[in-house]
Amino acid sequence: MPLTIKVYSDYVCPFCLLADGELKAAAAERDVTIEHLPFELRPYPAPTLRPEDGYMQASWSEKVYPIAEQLGIPIRMPTLSPQPYTHLAFEGYQFAKKAGIGEAYNSRMYKAFFIDGLDIGDISVLTELAEELGLNGPEYREALETGAYREAHKQALHHALYEANITAAPTYVIGKTTVKWLLYKEQFLEAIDAELKKQRLEQWSTGISCTIDGCI
Repeated sequence: MPLTIKVYSDYVCPFCLLADGELKAAAAERDVTIEHLPFELRPYPAPTLRPEDGYMQASWSEKVYPIAEQLGIPIRMPTLSPQPYTHLAFEGYQFAKKAGIGEAYNSRMYKAFFIDGLDIGDISVLTELAEELGLNGPEYREALETGAYREAHKQALHHALYEANITAAPTYVIGKTTVKWLLYKEQFLEAIDAELKKQRLEQWSTGISCTIDGCI
């Protein structure tokens, strides 16, 4: 039975993009199932980030760009100001997941924002991306305009906030182990192997032994 890795992420989190390929590379070497779950860092109406702010400039210069260069990912800080809300893109994820391409959809949203510099809060942009992935564009657009998957997204977000108690992106729940930061391929493999070992030990925790009362 494969190990499940739950990924809580937001499309406007650069570290989610940077770790995405690392997780996929690790998953290709182990028997694991990846489940993507939404976690909006700044849900409406909370203000979203502005690239001109000093915090953004410093964070990208000191953290994002060095990691991206190390991994060979041509990521760039989007110039959209303020950054878009991601609830519509996540509602679209529910549509894509139902069509069986949720993972590909997630990867495309990351790249659309951080590499192509597209506004993933705009329905027209999202529809074009959906069509690019082979989804039915008119049906996808109608789903976003009518809010067909709004409740499904709200329930997923409620789970992340109040059941899984997620506070940061990316957060990875590897079996029963939670990691709240970017991991590299070898770190993912180490975490996966440690969790599998822990599960095997738990399976061995019951058996036959002797006590003062006899054998049990």
